[in-house]
Amino acid sequence: MTAPVRAGAQVADWATTSQDEADRERGREIRRREERLGELHEDLADLEEDCLDGDDGACRKAVETRREIAAIIPTVPVEPERD
Repeated sequence: MTAPVRAGAQVADWATTSQDEADRERGREIRRREERLGELHEDLADLEEDCLDGDDGACRKAVETRREIAAIIPTVPVEPERD
C-alpha cells in the first residue's frame, strides 16, 4: 500500500522541481533580455551621436537598433513602481 503513495509523492516532487526550474529559466531569460535592451540603448546613443555628425551608416544602424529595441520591449516585464 505504501508503494503507490510513494510513487505519487515522487511525481509531485518532480512536478514541483520542474516548475521551479522553469521559473528560474524564465527569470534568466528575462534578465538576458533586460541586459540586451540596456546594450541596445547604449549603442543607440552612440549611433545617434554619430548620425548627427553626418555618418549615414550610423543613421541606418540606429534605425535597425530602434527596431530591435521595439521588438524586445514587449517581452520585458515592467517592475511596479516602489513608494
